[in-house]
Amino acid sequence: MIHTRRAIAINAPPPGAPSARALLGRALIDDAFLRNPYPTYRALREAAPLVWSDEFFGGAWLVSRHADVEGVLRDARFSAQRTGGWVMRSDDSRTELRGFQRLFARAMIFLDAPDHARVRQVMSAAFRPTDLQRLAPRIEQAVSDRLDAVDIRRPFDFVSALARPLPAQVIAMLMGMDDTEDDQPSEIVDWSDELAAFIGAPAPSLAQALSAQTALLAMARHFESLLARRRAGLESDGHRNEPARDDVIGRLLQAECLGQIRGSAELLAQCVMLLFAGHETTRHLLANGLRTLLAHPALCQRLRREPALLPDAVRELLRYDSPVQYTGRRVACDLTLHGQALRRGDLVVVLIGAANRDPARHERPDELDIARGPGAPLAFGKGPHACIGAALTLMEAQTVFAQVLERWPDLALVQPDTACGTASPLYRGLTELPLRVRGVGGSVTGPAYTAASPA
Repeated sequence: MIHTRRAIAINAPPPGAPSARALLGRALIDDAFLRNPYPTYRALREAAPLVWSDEFFGGAWLVSRHADVEGVLRDARFSAQRTGGWVMRSDDSRTELRGFQRLFARAMIFLDAPDHARVRQVMSAAFRPTDLQRLAPRIEQAVSDRLDAVDIRRPFDFVSALARPLPAQVIAMLMGMDDTEDDQPSEIVDWSDELAAFIGAPAPSLAQALSAQTALLAMARHFESLLARRRAGLESDGHRNEPARDDVIGRLLQAECLGQIRGSAELLAQCVMLLFAGHETTRHLLANGLRTLLAHPALCQRLRREPALLPDAVRELLRYDSPVQYTGRRVACDLTLHGQALRRGDLVVVLIGAANRDPARHERPDELDIARGPGAPLAFGKGPHACIGAALTLMEAQTVFAQVLERWPDLALVQPDTACGTASPLYRGLTELPLRVRGVGGSVTGPAYTAASPA
């Protein structure tokens, strides 16, 4: 376990370290950055390969060049165990947030080897190509049902109609949560919003941490009940009542019996974080991606003519405007990077959004080009912690964009030059995306849009 300094106050830059504030002449995170972070990323990449910022948890190193971002994500000297200095930021919070830390720290994304490999082996089995192909018709039907529910006679909000609810529905399918209130409570997305507000804050407040804890523990209680029902269905008086289900929850329960998942806290941590991570970024890809496509009408027309290009288009959308803009690592041992002395416990923030626009890796990086060719974006990470759900996310996005483009060839943005984005430097997404189908009744005056009824 890595013992880290608690980020209680803003730390001065280490001696000789270039400061992001000094290089930029302003705070890194401001309104202009949240609207469009890419000019700031360009300035950081060109200024220095490694800079210090006091805006992330009181002090962190920032890496923005593609080679460095990928290198840190692959290097075991940079640890994923970083929740202690994130959650337990003060002496007061050690008591108040004990339940949060107990679950949060056990999630696979915050584990290092060998525990990470042990848990990932169990989780990865649920994302085999055969399992995803079996899920594909259900995803297509779910998308179709939600699009059917949209009233296109007037402008509508794509986020509330589809981008926000669909990914939660899909990850619940994969996990084996039945389509009932007992398995899929209506609060799932609201719980995730509270957790995302904490995770997405560069320096979360105690209030944000407490709200996230309330949401996380509510999700855990829900899964405790669900797991109890699944266990009761498997055994009664020592006899099996029903066959084990071949889904994520079924495999986690089996892994717990085999000792691959160790204890109830570790089991619950995987359930709640998979439910959260399985839809939080996908929803932003769907909204960001559709907005970008509609801003490029020629590309939409080409994809309608050549739907086989959709996989390349989705990957390019992920590079062009990644839903996840950065991630963090803790330095596991004293080391030197680009001439700077990094101390054990220092936080390193790898700017994925900046790396995806690095001209040293991608020609004309600020242009959208679905014929860009090989060179996968870093949107899903790299190394041992690369996203295990990448294939599912790609499948969802391709399904949604294919159906939307085919169904509504005259779909258009209501307000092409404006968008209501998330106020988070981590999650680059939209809270709403008003759209209209041109030539089908309705007016863009008055109420901007109507949300669809749940399918």
